[in-house]
Formats: sequence, structure tokens, C-alpha cells
Amino acid sequence: MSALSGQAGDYLRLRRALGHNLDQAHRLLPDFVAYLDAIGAETVTVEAALVWAQRPDADPATSVWARRMTVARGFARHMTGVDPNTEIPPLGLVRFRQRRRPPFIYSAADITALMSAARRTIPTPLRAATVETIIGLLATTGMRIGEATTRFQRGDLDTAEGVITLRHSKFGKSRLVPLHASALAALGSYAQMRDRLLPRPASTTFFVSIAGTRILDADFGKTFRRLLQVTGVGAGAPHRPRVHDMRHSFAVHTLVRWYRAGEDAGALMPRLSTYLGHRDVCSTFWYLSAAPELLALAAGRLEADQEGRP
Repeated sequence: MSALSGQAGDYLRLRRALGHNLDQAHRLLPDFVAYLDAIGAETVTVEAALVWAQRPDADPATSVWARRMTVARGFARHMTGVDPNTEIPPLGLVRFRQRRRPPFIYSAADITALMSAARRTIPTPLRAATVETIIGLLATTGMRIGEATTRFQRGDLDTAEGVITLRHSKFGKSRLVPLHASALAALGSYAQMRDRLLPRPASTTFFVSIAGTRILDADFGKTFRRLLQVTGVGAGAPHRPRVHDMRHSFAVHTLVRWYRAGEDAGALMPRLSTYLGHRDVCSTFWYLSAAPELLALAAGRLEADQEGRP
């Protein structure tokens, strides 16, 4: 083991002890250190970090180069306390401007069609009910697919209060998800079928496969894409609909409903942000540009407010 490898291990252990998410660093830092060892570098330099980050094995149009540089910069900051000759790559040396893909906004009719198709085309009753109920839950709560399939445990549903407790989801946040009465009833019906057909499942997740294990997101995604083909939902859209777009749709429909009701959507935005489990309200404000109808309603509200001012 080289000296740099040892320092990288210390750095990762320290960051982990401080509670940082190190998935990216665990994957990329050993590769960076191996590159430094291969070129005979004894510490981090700006030139070495730049050459490693911009290796041609990754498309420069993606975020790979920028993510590599972020890892190299973090390790360099750590190394300055060990080796004063360490060079910290400056911010902005490798830029990447994220471009969000416009979401497909599902209508209520789209969701109904997908749920009906799951019930009609999936031959196994439990699997059909699982897919149908997950689609309904995502559409009515805006939950992430991983939250529904993995984070949502049996004990997380409070039927008396009509609330799901999602624990340690994205960004390590936990939150309460209040349910509409219809969603609560659908979850109750699914739970009865699940417990009748699989009284002793292997997984404690609320939704299970026919083998009693948790639902794999990749498998659900494959089934969902097949349902899109069967129903024709999104067939003429410029971008193929995704499962995650149901989360976008929930946010957009909520905002549209507020605007139409004359509510102050800006003041209510923190509530939506909390409900969705966003890290900050800025992530929620992005939905204002996600649908032309929202932009028109927001512009109309702004114009009315300006006309009402003295």
C-alpha cells in the first residue's frame, strides 16, 4: 500500500465518521490514488487532478468530469494538513451545467389507465395488485419510487392517523406523508391480500414480490414501461414518460390547484417542499417551470398583484 492509499483510507474513515455520504468518493477516490501512484506522484497537484478527471473514457457532456474533480478536490483539502506541497484544484476548473429533462405530466386519466392496465394484463393477482397500488401511491403522494419499494416498511403505516412515516430517505431526511382516505383504503386492501397470500414474507417492506422479497426498482421500471406501451400513455410526448415523472406530476397538479383556488402558492411552497422531502425550497420552485399551465397561472397572478398595487 502506498502512502497516498493510506491517506485516502484515513480520509474516507474520517468523512464517514462525520456522517457524510461517501458513495461517490468510495468509488472514485481509489481510482484517483491509483492514477497518482502510476505516474509517480507523491501528492495531489492541479495538473494531475485535471488530467485524471478529464480522461477520455467519459463523455465531457456528462457530469462525470465534474464529479471526479469534486472528489479530487476534497481529498486535496485533506492532504494539505499532511503535505504542504499539496495543490488544491480551484473551483470552476471543470464545469458542468446540469440540464433538467422536461418531465412528462401525467393526467388523472393517464394514471387510471396505467392502474387499470396493471390489473388487466398482469396475470399474477398479487403482482398485479402490487404494481397497481404502487402506481396509485406514487401519483397521490409524490413519493420517490425507492421510498415506496424500499423505505416504506409495514410498521410505517399508521392507519388510525392516515399517515406514512418515511425514515432516513434521500439526504437522510425522515418525514410524515399524510394520505387521502382513498389512498389509505387502497393500501389497506393491498395489505389484506398480501397477508392472505404471503403470511410469512421474507421482507418487512410494505410492498413485496410474489416470492415475499422487496420490489426491485429495475423490475418495477420494466413493468411500468410495458404498461406505457399497452396504454399508449405518453406515446406522442417528446420525451418518454418515466416513473419519477409521477412525482413531478404530483407537485405540478398541487401548484395548479393552489393557483386556481386563489391561494398564495409562494407562501405555501415550504409545505410542498417538506411534504416531498426536498432538501430546500429552491428544488420545489423548479416545478413552476415544469408545465406551461403553471407558468401561465403564475404570470396571471403576478399581473393581478401588480395591477392591485397603488
